[in-house]
Amino acid sequence: MQGVPFIAIEGPIGVGKTSLAKKLATHFDFRLLKEIVEENPFLGKFYDDIDEWSFQTEMFFLCNRYKQLEDIEKKYLAREKPVIADYHISKNMIFAQRTLHATQFEKYEQIYHILTKDMPLPNMLIYIHAGLDTLLERIHRRGRDIEQNIKPSYLDQLAKDYESYMESFEQLHPDIPVIRINGDELDFVKKQDDLETIIDEVAGYLNHHTSNV
Repeated sequence: MQGVPFIAIEGPIGVGKTSLAKKLATHFDFRLLKEIVEENPFLGKFYDDIDEWSFQTEMFFLCNRYKQLEDIEKKYLAREKPVIADYHISKNMIFAQRTLHATQFEKYEQIYHILTKDMPLPNMLIYIHAGLDTLLERIHRRGRDIEQNIKPSYLDQLAKDYESYMESFEQLHPDIPVIRINGDELDFVKKQDDLETIIDEVAGYLNHHTSNV
């Protein structure tokens, strides 16, 4: 790790990114950056009809995440204040590649690269992965109305897309440590011991970073 700690947590819908980000932010006293989800006015329509509403949905997320990261960089990272986020902006490309038609994706990709070329990269990534049954159970548990129409086939494909994305991320950014968490085996919401295991691993990276600064 280099620079002020900036940790991003990633994984498919329902895997527990926000729950873990909140717990780690509290433990380490880091600024918490939460992605805007339910505020997206197109999201409910998107889950009902992906083809019709994908471009509007993805553009809303991209613009909001860009603004969030811009603010975080100015107000926190530039002032040496650590941040933990429950997303990484490059996730936008996972969803866009899956849901947008070719001509839409070409336009979207151009806008994405323009907006993100100067954005800060996290210097640690936590990747939570889990099987379809676990994802469906956790989505049901949190009870967001807009997520009740998510098709299992879409969620299953998304989990596979994330695996491919993470392989690419580690190849592109070999200097950024990635902590992989098996969400089928660890329940950091209900089991304190599981949470402590993750905290210890994150702390190990942070302590190593501090000792080399």
